[in-house]
Amino acid sequence: MDVAPGVAIAVRKTRIFYHVIRSTSALNEHWPLLRNTIVTLRQLEDRHTTPLDGPEVQEKIRTAKIVFPYGWRFRAPGLVKKHAEKIRNYFRPIEAHENSSRQMVDRLRRSADVVVGVHIRRGDYQRWKDGRFFFPASRYADWMREMAAQFPGRKISFFVCSDEPRNTGEFPGLSVGLGVGPPVADLYTLAKCDYILGPVSTFSQWASFYGAKPLLHFYSDNERIELERFHISDLDLIE
Repeated sequence: MDVAPGVAIAVRKTRIFYHVIRSTSALNEHWPLLRNTIVTLRQLEDRHTTPLDGPEVQEKIRTAKIVFPYGWRFRAPGLVKKHAEKIRNYFRPIEAHENSSRQMVDRLRRSADVVVGVHIRRGDYQRWKDGRFFFPASRYADWMREMAAQFPGRKISFFVCSDEPRNTGEFPGLSVGLGVGPPVADLYTLAKCDYILGPVSTFSQWASFYGAKPLLHFYSDNERIELERFHISDLDLIE
């Protein structure tokens, strides 16, 4: 269905739906609109995570038809595993992004046995967590060489996406294809690679889950590549 020009941009910039849900959940918490039908779950500050599939939460929402979770650290890895295919099908990208991501990886596979996706996130990471995950492109190039060394006798190609402009000259001696965006296309291209590398981020975590591909997150610039450290994400990242 078509929408008026500019509406989608306005919705994203104003985050109107987020503010509506946040306000509604706050009102419902103090003055229940429909007791036991609409339930607000507020993240407790003293908890690292709140399991949505835990007995405490399940009892509270047992009769609810609408639930408003308010907080970043709600998790339900067990339910994610159980309903993984339903979640993937629901978030399947539109055909244009599906095709562009497939074409990129297919192009890399023509000259490679293994395709590795690399997510280089810098932008906001320069300040977030005091720059803990802000790594230079040269460090990513070193990690990529370490990754290639894990597959002796095999040809490795890399798909590199970033929130900054990149060029293949930053990765000398490596076979590299660069993501050109939009971000959603890069996201689903990562999901089609055989392995995924990147700093701690929900972006690469979703790609790993959606594509069921092994992921390795970098927590410091001293990380070393070891294949046994890769795992498929269940969307349980907490940072």
